[in-house]
Amino acid sequence: MIGQDKICAVVAASDARSMWTQFRQALAQTRTIELRLDWLRDDAEITRFLARLRAAKKNRATLIATCRRRPAGGLYRGTVAKQLLHLAEAIRAGCAWYDLDIETFSACPPELLKVMLGHAHRIASVHYFRRSPSDYEAVISRLSNSGADVIKIAAQCDSFAQTAKLLSLTRSHRNVVAIPMGELSSPTRILALRGRNGFGYAPISTSTAPGQTSLPTIKNLYRADRLNAKTQIYGVIGDPIGHSLSPHLHNAGFQARRVNAVFLPFLVPDLRDFLGTVAPFKISGFAVTIPHKQSIIRHLDDCDPVAAAIGAVNTVVVRGNGRLYGYNTDYVGVLRALERRMPLRGSRVLIFGAGGSARAVAFALARAGSIVCVCARRPKPAAALARDVGGESIPRARLRPEFFDAIVNTTPVGMHPHVSESPLEARELNCHLLFDLIYRPRVTKLMQLAASRGIETVSGLDMFIAQGTAQWEIWMGQRAPLAPMRRAVLRALAPVAKLAEKSQPAASRPKTKRPPR
Repeated sequence: MIGQDKICAVVAASDARSMWTQFRQALAQTRTIELRLDWLRDDAEITRFLARLRAAKKNRATLIATCRRRPAGGLYRGTVAKQLLHLAEAIRAGCAWYDLDIETFSACPPELLKVMLGHAHRIASVHYFRRSPSDYEAVISRLSNSGADVIKIAAQCDSFAQTAKLLSLTRSHRNVVAIPMGELSSPTRILALRGRNGFGYAPISTSTAPGQTSLPTIKNLYRADRLNAKTQIYGVIGDPIGHSLSPHLHNAGFQARRVNAVFLPFLVPDLRDFLGTVAPFKISGFAVTIPHKQSIIRHLDDCDPVAAAIGAVNTVVVRGNGRLYGYNTDYVGVLRALERRMPLRGSRVLIFGAGGSARAVAFALARAGSIVCVCARRPKPAAALARDVGGESIPRARLRPEFFDAIVNTTPVGMHPHVSESPLEARELNCHLLFDLIYRPRVTKLMQLAASRGIETVSGLDMFIAQGTAQWEIWMGQRAPLAPMRRAVLRALAPVAKLAEKSQPAASRPKTKRPPR
């Protein structure tokens, strides 16, 4: 619609030199680039950058010049006249397009714009940073009358329902680009690329709007430049969700098997709101994590008997007519992670926590013949879970004198970014083996405490990969490519692991040797 690539790299820096560095990086990755001139700290830096752009050799990229003033949500402090002069100079320097906000063109005579900027293509843009407008058609009508080539509407979306309404504009209007903003918008910005008018912005370095995903991530992890109307959509829902490595796992599987599909992370504070957009977004299936594993069940049309018995679902398939069918693959991950490290039958295992993950662990161990004990912050859910699996509920005050073959942490305490926290104290870790379901970081504070006492530790990584590949196989109906999926997760964890290793005292690093029983 606008350029050669539907993903537009956003170049934004405070000085001309850094701006040029980003520009060169953008050229290596895409052929559609927005130059955010308003992010340069003053008129002199803008002039310096544009002079360098004009003097450079011609490139094949489609360049968009943007110099948004503060009243329109940008950073430029100058007058409207100077704003237009900078845009005119950008056009002379090689920008075929310019983005002009509604605030500026409403204040300018059309004749002035035609004289100064007339031979370039115009994007007429409007930004709603606080809330979505009630009448999009009126907005489109006003922008259409400005004589623009393309209309861009960026709006704060506080729900998936609002996002679906915004994205629907691209189906009814050929020249409209819709950009959702806000903390829920990251996956929906990628979804927007599937449409006929698919177009999106991705920063090289500096995010210029809420919900943006960096250009390397959007191209390498999500392969968003290859999305089309036939792309299958999968995802993971939870709150929080930023820690999840599921996109790395599943997208690697799609790439290895050459499946036209993408896996996205959805921050879902309101489960009903998300489920209401499964059909409009054409979602084929999704993983479920904290805190929705139990509450999702009442929204399903049917459920696998094992998941029903556990009372928690971590995998949903969307079948014909939008029917939702639930599974639980967490129990598979638990068994694969533990059975090769200890005999499960007859072992006494403490499960710390009583949520959806805890239920999967408890049922898996009970069926394997373990003696299950449950301890949680809230006694009633702990007692209920223990009763459901024929186990024992143990108050926290009793942990110190007790001994277990293994302790399994199923709570999110200690998960990235709260890596300095631990759900249990060192003196409460009386066991041979400590299994922490958290996989990010790979070595948690709880695992460090256990290792300092000579206790063997097991990361949640093995369980995560096992349950994730089982999910992939349910959705795809074929064997998962385990090796590339595992490599993708390890690559994603590597930077975090190195940082944790550097900050971790040598004495507290996990030991691999198991103490004598």
